[in-house]
Amino acid sequence: MAKPLRPRRSPARRRLHRLRLRLTAAYTLITVVGLACLSWLVIRTDDRARLDAEYDEMRRRASVAASLVYYEDGRIRLDGLDDDEATSGTPQVLVLEARPGGDPVIVFRGRTAQFAVPAGALRAAALSAMDDKGPVRAEARDRAGEAVHVLAVPFYHDATDEVAGAAVAVGDPERGAAEHRSLVLSLVVGAGALTALAALTGHVLSARSMRPAWEALEQQERLLADAAHELRTPVAVMRGSVEVAAGAPGGLEAHLPRIRRAADRMADVVENLLTRGRLEAAVDVVRAEPLRLDQLVEEVCAELPEGGHGLESRWEESVVEADAALVRVAVRNLLDNAVRHGRGPAPDRAELLVTVRGPEVWVADRGPGVDPARLPELMERFGSPGGGTGIGLSLVRRIAEAHRGSLTVRARPGGGAEFVLRLAPARSRRERRRGAGRTLTIRS
Repeated sequence: MAKPLRPRRSPARRRLHRLRLRLTAAYTLITVVGLACLSWLVIRTDDRARLDAEYDEMRRRASVAASLVYYEDGRIRLDGLDDDEATSGTPQVLVLEARPGGDPVIVFRGRTAQFAVPAGALRAAALSAMDDKGPVRAEARDRAGEAVHVLAVPFYHDATDEVAGAAVAVGDPERGAAEHRSLVLSLVVGAGALTALAALTGHVLSARSMRPAWEALEQQERLLADAAHELRTPVAVMRGSVEVAAGAPGGLEAHLPRIRRAADRMADVVENLLTRGRLEAAVDVVRAEPLRLDQLVEEVCAELPEGGHGLESRWEESVVEADAALVRVAVRNLLDNAVRHGRGPAPDRAELLVTVRGPEVWVADRGPGVDPARLPELMERFGSPGGGTGIGLSLVRRIAEAHRGSLTVRARPGGGAEFVLRLAPARSRRERRRGAGRTLTIRS
């Protein structure tokens, strides 16, 4: 069994979809760049802080060891170093004493010998500290080729106050590396999670920001589809009448009434489509002014074409707050719906009863009737029975809602349906003065 073909997207929809993906990608890329820069800054700062903490500890130990070195009877004394906590553990502390005419000699090693650093590297650091007469930081490698940190602090001869040697601390570059790697891993995982969240958020936000464009495109597509569907029938009627008239003995005159009816139908369709387009695009404004509803309905009833229906009317003087042009369109659509679908026992004649009662317009017929539960379905596009599109009733409902009213349907006693269009009642003079100059904007 062949798979059903999926409907292809229009070029405009594909462009909007690509634009949404680009917006999502741009939002995600900006987030990735920002998180990468922030993570790099945090990692670099933590690495520097870790290195500074290591050198501070090395300086503290080397300075304590240098302060414990003293001279007595011209000989160096190191008895204070053995029992001090500064010379045990890591970093390792060594003491080098300068010798006349030669390189410094190691005279003390801390109890913890963690790194086998060549003596030449230790002498170089000690000589540099002795020459600078201050702490010196250096990088070296042990015999296994691993990097180590070296820091030397000079000490002085008690009798001559001359530089007599240096205390050297050897530190481990891997100290605190586990915490640093844990921080890096946390940043990577966190940045990945935030990037995924940013991508999802960007996708949602891009959809929300493009919603007006999608709605405008959908309104345009619906308007075009409705126009094509509604105009097809009157255009076909006019074309067929002209072709028949061209070859008929009576000529065009016998077919003029049919062509005129098709043209009137086409004019109504165009007016409905334009009104619907303005309502959906929210570009129209309802001028809520006092209106004699009974007189307007009477005028619309008088515009119905003769023949094909019987009309009974019941008017009560009624004043409402409404836009006359929109209400005229709504009443005309209700009457047109009743004429088309309200034919009862006599299939060629529709019996209509139009009533104006307060802010309500009742249009009743003797057709097959309508289940009130099906009213939302009838007001959907291409959902109306009998070949209609449902545009007329949908438009009536929108106009009613724009006037703070409603459209309902009920069963007519004796058979048929009664459509009730309710508008907002007229306000008092005080309310009209208070709301003078205000307008009600139509929003789909």
